[in-house]
Amino acid sequence: MTVLPIRQYPDPVLRARCTPVVDFGPDLRRLVEDMIQTMHDAPGVGLAAPQVGVELRVAVVDATAGVDPGAVRVLVNPEILDTAGVDTETEGCLSIPDFTEQVTRPASVRVAARDLEGRAYEMDADELEARAIQHELDHLDGILFVDRLRGLRRQRARSFLRRLRSPEPAVAGGN
Repeated sequence: MTVLPIRQYPDPVLRARCTPVVDFGPDLRRLVEDMIQTMHDAPGVGLAAPQVGVELRVAVVDATAGVDPGAVRVLVNPEILDTAGVDTETEGCLSIPDFTEQVTRPASVRVAARDLEGRAYEMDADELEARAIQHELDHLDGILFVDRLRGLRRQRARSFLRRLRSPEPAVAGGN
C-alpha cells in the first residue's frame, strides 16, 4: 500500500464531478487500499478519490480513525437514499488544512453503494459516520464543506480560501 499525496484547495480536481466506476478490477482494489492507507496516515475519518487526484465515485470512511480496522467502509458509486434529523458539528477537510467550521447536516443517512466486487449493498449510518459519509459524497460531486456554510461562517471561509488561492508574495533580499 502507498500513501498518496492529498490534493489541496484550490486544486481543480476538488471541484470535479466524478464519473461512476465501471471496472471493478485490481486497479480499483489498489486505489482503495492506497486511499485507506492515506486516510489513516493523514489521519482522517474519510477520503474521496478526487482528494488523491482520481475522478471516480469512490470514497472510504472510518469513523474510528484507524482504531478498528473492521470499521472501514468502502463506498463505490454511492448515493444517499434517505436522511433524518439535523446535527451541527465542527468539520474540517484534509484538502483544506487548518480550517474548521460548524456545519449543519442530516444526523443519519441511508446509503446505497457497491463493494469492491461490484455487489450492491445498503447501509445506515449516524453520528460521525453519517457526517463523514456525507462529507465524502459531497467531494464526489465537487462540493467542499465550506460550500455548506452560510452567513458569517461562509464569509470567514471565503476569506480563508482567498488566502490559499493568493499566497503572500515572497520578500526579496534578506540573506
